Amino acid sequence: MSVDNERWERMKKTAQVHLAMEARETLTRMEDSFSNGPGAMQYFYDLHRASYCDGTPLRTAGKTIGTLCVQVPEELIYAAGAVPLRLCSGAYAFDQIGADFLPAKSCPLIKATLGMLHIGPPAFAGSLSLIVNPSTCDQKKKAGEMLEDFGYPVYHLEMPPAKASEEARVYWRQSIKKFSRVLEKTTGQRITEKRLADAIARVRSAQTAYRRLRDFMKSATPPIRGTDVMVVTNAYFFDDIGKWTGAVNALCNELESRTGTGASATLRHAPRILFTGSPPVFPNLKLPLLIEESGGIIVADEVCSASRLLNDMVAFDEPHLYDMIPAVADRYLKPCTCPVFTSSEDRKRKLVEQAQSFDADGVVYQSFAGCMPYELEQRLVGKHLAEAEIPMLSIETDYSPDDAGQLATRVEAFMESLKGRARRKANDEVRMMK
Repeated sequence: MSVDNERWERMKKTAQVHLAMEARETLTRMEDSFSNGPGAMQYFYDLHRASYCDGTPLRTAGKTIGTLCVQVPEELIYAAGAVPLRLCSGAYAFDQIGADFLPAKSCPLIKATLGMLHIGPPAFAGSLSLIVNPSTCDQKKKAGEMLEDFGYPVYHLEMPPAKASEEARVYWRQSIKKFSRVLEKTTGQRITEKRLADAIARVRSAQTAYRRLRDFMKSATPPIRGTDVMVVTNAYFFDDIGKWTGAVNALCNELESRTGTGASATLRHAPRILFTGSPPVFPNLKLPLLIEESGGIIVADEVCSASRLLNDMVAFDEPHLYDMIPAVADRYLKPCTCPVFTSSEDRKRKLVEQAQSFDADGVVYQSFAGCMPYELEQRLVGKHLAEAEIPMLSIETDYSPDDAGQLATRVEAFMESLKGRARRKANDEVRMMK
């Protein structure tokens, strides 16, 4: 073994050890700090522990297609006889590897993902037949080129810069049709009407289970924490879709029982938070955990690692390819509220609607340092929320644990301000009744 190879193996082993430490710390905080959680969450804790700490291989049939964004149509991947695997990384250990060959101001999610893939696919992933990289932000576009340089087979899924025009819709539909042919060539299986209809049904079952879980958060006393919901949705990145759907439904059954007995995951008057911005990806749940450790509860989110991942369903009239493939394309474009698009009007509207629907007291907006779309958008979003009288706390952070103390102070102050606002509102209502 050459000196370079020895250094390479040491770096790889060190990163895997640090990844396991990060994952264990996050899981320990969740299991120990919030001891009254539902027992059915153990499935998701154990799944993350096996994958991130033990490197247990995923038992999947067919080829594995890596994806780098929520915009990759997984229904088509299943229909082509393959299994999608979301590769976005939340590991600080991999962020540090990415920092060796990326600019210091790069987005930590990009640094972590490229750092992970630089030393090879994650231990639980096995081999990757293809990595699909949508042309969303500029850093993602360049990341695809770097992955090709690493030796990965990469498909660049072309996206339009806007979504509202008919031209954008036509462009995207053509891009998805081209992608479907690439998948068929990669897997050696045709996408037939039956396979695509079955794939759409499988994903829809998972989405139905998620919507059922999400609706529990509308309760005045939610029976589950928002960080637990994020762990559930992050498990969707890599779990078998059938097992995941069954586990979510089992969790929902337990939550129904807990609701019937009056069990709650938090105090009745805990500040209710809508979380948005850069996506929390396991094990980097730093900010969501600080929110709930500070006495708040995340009742809803608008991020691509949770609600945007599973909320919108494919809708078609006839089970024919000429109808279903455009319907799949529409699902990934029309409802999308990613800030990479030229207008944020749809996203601002949806944030206010979600805050009202889930009775949120305030919004926490996370922007990763170096993630320009979210950093640039946060002022416009904050102004729109202020006009709707919804307080917002904007946090710029990265994957490093070094700012945890400073963030905790800011989050605690925001929670106290929301509690004070609620008290003033209650006092005003009492005075008006008199």
